[in-house]
Amino acid sequence: MNTEELQTYRDVLKCSFKDLDEVFEDCMIDAKTHLSEQGIKDYLKGASLICMIGRGFEPVLVYLEKMPQLAARLGERTLTLVSQMVWDMSRTPNGKAIPPFLQTIAQASRRLGSEEQLRKYIEIVNDMMERTTGSVHGFHTSIPSPGLPDLLNQMPYLLNELSLEGLKNWIDYGINNYSNHPERQKDYFCLQSADSRAILQRERHGTLFIDNERKLDLYMRGLWRDSEHLVPYSSAYDELRKPMPYYDAYGIRVPDVYDDEGEVKGINRYRAVLAHIASHRRWTTAIIADNYSPFQRVAIEILEDSRVEYLAMQKYPGLRKLFLALHPVPGEGDCKQEEESCIRHRLTMLSRAILDSAHEYKNQDLLDCVESFHQLMQSEDTGTAEMAGLAVSYVARTRRQSDQLAKMYFTDTVVDYRDDNRHMWIFIEEGDEEEMFEEKRKLEPEEHEPKGLPPRHYPEWDYKTKTYRPDWVSLYESLHPAGDALKIDKLLDKHRALAKRLERMLEMLKPQQYVRIRYQEEGSDLDLDVAISSLIDFKSGSTPDPRINMSYRHDGRDIAVMLLLDLSASLADTPDGCEQTILELSQEAVALLGWAIEQLGDSFAIAGFSSNTRHEVRYQHIKGYSESWDDTVKGRLAAMEAGYSTRMGAALRHAAHYLGAQKAEKKLLLVLTDGEPSDIDVDDPELLIQDAHRAVQELDQQGIYTYCINLDPYADDYVADIFGKQYTVIDKIERLPEKLPKLFAALTS
Repeated sequence: MNTEELQTYRDVLKCSFKDLDEVFEDCMIDAKTHLSEQGIKDYLKGASLICMIGRGFEPVLVYLEKMPQLAARLGERTLTLVSQMVWDMSRTPNGKAIPPFLQTIAQASRRLGSEEQLRKYIEIVNDMMERTTGSVHGFHTSIPSPGLPDLLNQMPYLLNELSLEGLKNWIDYGINNYSNHPERQKDYFCLQSADSRAILQRERHGTLFIDNERKLDLYMRGLWRDSEHLVPYSSAYDELRKPMPYYDAYGIRVPDVYDDEGEVKGINRYRAVLAHIASHRRWTTAIIADNYSPFQRVAIEILEDSRVEYLAMQKYPGLRKLFLALHPVPGEGDCKQEEESCIRHRLTMLSRAILDSAHEYKNQDLLDCVESFHQLMQSEDTGTAEMAGLAVSYVARTRRQSDQLAKMYFTDTVVDYRDDNRHMWIFIEEGDEEEMFEEKRKLEPEEHEPKGLPPRHYPEWDYKTKTYRPDWVSLYESLHPAGDALKIDKLLDKHRALAKRLERMLEMLKPQQYVRIRYQEEGSDLDLDVAISSLIDFKSGSTPDPRINMSYRHDGRDIAVMLLLDLSASLADTPDGCEQTILELSQEAVALLGWAIEQLGDSFAIAGFSSNTRHEVRYQHIKGYSESWDDTVKGRLAAMEAGYSTRMGAALRHAAHYLGAQKAEKKLLLVLTDGEPSDIDVDDPELLIQDAHRAVQELDQQGIYTYCINLDPYADDYVADIFGKQYTVIDKIERLPEKLPKLFAALTS
């Protein structure tokens, strides 16, 4: 490292200790070896922060010496994590605990093994510090935590004996029993008292991952040719549900401790988990999740778990005994279908039957599925997609009305050596609808690229039985082909005079003024009234209000809009007295509306739909929320074509799927149609009308306001049955280009 570079780094470190210059070069050489450029910036920033606490040179030196290797082992975000903890400790009376915290942090990190574990460890230390630090009259005083320094000095030994969960329980016992006895608290955390050692023995159980990391790493490399990094997590922080093993781009996540289960030792439980995950990594191919219901996804995961374990047992027959010893054996008659949902119970029995040829289950649907599974496994081409097809078939055959019950049967249904299967699914719903097609193409190599997106399934409401037909409609979505954008520009030029009138009206809808937001700790301006009041409080000895700033926001619009266009065959008709088809008039109206909404700056999207029986509802994206009103969008609008029928309910639900994901205060779904819902496979016209009405009710419950613009002069007979009072019928269709933008302005003013 040359002198100029070293001086540059020294200038960044805001610390004036003379002793620092003697060791700084060695510290920076170590840092350059282990850290990235951003890591070095965080490293020097953290050291500057520790220098500011006023505790002398020792904490700074320890941080500079210990942190590069710790950050290289657990990740560079730990630099900020540790320096911030030191700063927080310095703001309390526990300054004497800072040196032992820094001195032991490197040893602790070796036992913890991951950034997540280190973060939990720091949370445990911080919680102990806050709960045992003395206070008088609500203010922190010079009474520090009696046991904190002793606890930190003992930490390497404690982490050698306990998991994080055990450590937390051991500390909680000491705090709960000795919070008012400083001397006895010190004895406890020094491991001098009898109950301290007794509780330590009670919490010391199981097989610690950190003690067997090398052995498990060799197991993965030797048997599975898999060198993925193993990362432990703690099971002590199950906020919503008990954590499960999983793998992602950052490594394979496993529990930090496993107890023996029956005759299966903890180390063999680790081997079962890793064998299962390694099998997924070798044989599972991710599939699109959005096209399956939650019940179907659970069934697919169970069958895919069984498939990869079946393949693993073929490769290493010794795994059969291990998997069967850990897999629960639910009794066939244990779940009472009249009282509780038996979904998990049925699927766990299926999983057990696939792996265990000596099972005693009699259910014919289960036996048929097991037989189909083994027939499929005779082919080398059977993969995740084939398991998905088998799972969907099994779900359809075994569905029960009681599956909808809130009470779920869980006994003997948890296969705890299996991971959470997050790697199996590709979710396209989080991105914008146009972008998701490009993202899908990036997810897999070209040779594995699917020919098209599989269908998304939606229920349909049967008004006669007052129940949903589950997964009844198959909706296929695509990006609308592009045409000539000049066609739309010519239409806009044709209505230039109308556009000028609209522009004046739109100016009145734009946000015009700011609203002041007072009492902010951070803001753009100082709130003088509050600041003066706080100063008076400070001078008089009272606690001042720190919220002395103010900021501003627009008192305006926060709207997301979805325009859903009916592209059924009837749009190709030419109404009496008109020279243009309904489709051409719709293009003009939508072009003007799109231009108008772009002027307002509202978030909006455009899509079209048509249907050819319940097996083929077509949903075409014309404009996405992230796209601007440009030639690409105009080209898609110009290329619109009319065809097929009008199955509206599924299209409404799918449009709400995207509109509901927008972060806006108000959400408006505009439906432009020229007729009532219909399809060639439906004889009862009331069926699709009632389903569309049900879909409107569902959207209303989601906070989406649905409004229909109907071009059918006879629409009064049915449109109110679907949309209630939320509709407008345009009798003179030639006035649509003028009325549609004005109607939008009225709805959103």
